[in-house]
Amino acid sequence: MSGGHVSADQLRAAALALPGAYEDFPFGPETSVFKVIAPSSGGAVRTGKLFAVGNLDAQTLSISLKCDPELAPQLRQANPGIIPGYHMNKRHWNTVDCTVVAASMVLDMVEDSYDLVVAGLPKKQQLALEWSGRAGQK
Repeated sequence: MSGGHVSADQLRAAALALPGAYEDFPFGPETSVFKVIAPSSGGAVRTGKLFAVGNLDAQTLSISLKCDPELAPQLRQANPGIIPGYHMNKRHWNTVDCTVVAASMVLDMVEDSYDLVVAGLPKKQQLALEWSGRAGQK
């Protein structure tokens, strides 16, 4: 898959495979919003934290992902398929054209976005997600 391009189904599956991840549609049925929420205890109600957003049914598949603000401009400069986040904080978000960027890179960026969001959660929530500092590793 590294040389090919990621499909909407692969993108959705990768995002939903991350611990605590779920898909929501707060902006309407055409916009998939992927969030992470840690299991709650004691009846605490929490809202999920956004780590990816995009129209997975669009003719040109793209997704906006959180990115380290030091790395974001480097990625944009190195790859024409990565631009500042559409309708997002341009310092912290990139929009990735999945028809241009290699599948392996897009999927790595999904995990990196998730990791950045989970890193900002309280330690107790990180532990509830069994997060060790990198998605897919325990």
